[in-house]
Amino acid sequence: MEGKLHVYRRENSRFWQCATYLNGRNHRQSTKETNIAYAREFARDWYLDRVAEDRLRRRGGLVVQAGQPARSEPVPKAQPGEKTFREAAAVFEREYEAMTLGERNPSYVAGKGRVLRLYLNPFFGDLPLSQVTAGRIQEYRLHRVTPPSEPARVRYVKDGRERVGKVRAWKRPSRQTLHNEIVCLRQVLKTANRKGWIAALPDMSSPYRASGKISHRAWFSPQEYKRLYEATRERARNPKKERWREECEQFHDYVLFMVNTGLRPDEAQRLQFRDVSVVVDDATGERILEIEVRGKRGVGYCKSMPGAVLPFQRVKKRKGGEPSDLVFGLVQRELLNAVLDELDLKKDREGNPRTAYSLRHTYICLRLMEGADIYQVAKNCRTSVEMIEKYYASHIANTLDASAINVRKQKPAKRRAASDETT
Repeated sequence: MEGKLHVYRRENSRFWQCATYLNGRNHRQSTKETNIAYAREFARDWYLDRVAEDRLRRRGGLVVQAGQPARSEPVPKAQPGEKTFREAAAVFEREYEAMTLGERNPSYVAGKGRVLRLYLNPFFGDLPLSQVTAGRIQEYRLHRVTPPSEPARVRYVKDGRERVGKVRAWKRPSRQTLHNEIVCLRQVLKTANRKGWIAALPDMSSPYRASGKISHRAWFSPQEYKRLYEATRERARNPKKERWREECEQFHDYVLFMVNTGLRPDEAQRLQFRDVSVVVDDATGERILEIEVRGKRGVGYCKSMPGAVLPFQRVKKRKGGEPSDLVFGLVQRELLNAVLDELDLKKDREGNPRTAYSLRHTYICLRLMEGADIYQVAKNCRTSVEMIEKYYASHIANTLDASAINVRKQKPAKRRAASDETT
């Protein structure tokens, strides 16, 4: 972060701290991490949040994002008593956080506020609700996908003078990102509709969207997965630097654990030792893990493959973890990307990037290739059969039953001539 962020550890503490200097004051925070790699990940996210809050405060609630200049056209004035989009957004955010408490992932709820703060309020905030029309929404879509004509910078006011700050280069948002922003916009307008501030919702459908292409999720074929875990095993045995040994051993166990359980990365990140039990399965007689999973859909359960037992036991022995300690914590993204780059596995043949999520996709695909029941796989992964059929089973050749496909009708026997029958 150009020297603006510091990670350090006090002599009398086992936890790493992070600190930065913003707007004339020091900010400090404990990462609650003993692993330097995890601490750096935490510190980076913490620093970016502090910067965003600082810009918001200095702009009086308006943040101009990279490549997204403020409106140049005049904003229509609200009629007496008419609410603005910003007021409706504030009501929605307050209600949404209260109504979903304990039912939705806190990070997902916080993401709504981030979308409002960084994207929707800068564009719609000062508009009267009656002016948030289908045309304006289409302007917003165009605004988000159009690159800036000049280098992307944030402008803010400090000490009565306008200043220009440095930010990262503009990046076109993905289709899913833009969809999530429109969903948040719709939720705000629904709140306004329930309050009686607007009579009806505008048309928010994309006017040019055809049927979306179904893209296969990036995963590792059996041969690629073998190359991956052999590479991580070699790093665990012979790390490039001795002080990285523990991180490399942890990462190798993480890869094996994920491909043998099918957990989502955020589920594995929140996993604690008390959530995992080593049991003997009644049906197979093999040792497996029974996992109590806390993820985006609440609390669920997972039964692992036998291959997840030893990695989990190694992690537990290495950490000597208390029941409430995290098993893995944050994903070691830098190490994962480094290994994938070395093996030339960062992207699949369609150009889709592989991430920690690809380990979950690999679990599902391997189960289907082995002939597992698709309903049981969906239940164990806390997803739906429709999602698996749409994104996974469509490109797995083993899921096609040739005996059911290559059915042929029996040809009827030729009838004998009538003269032969009479004789």
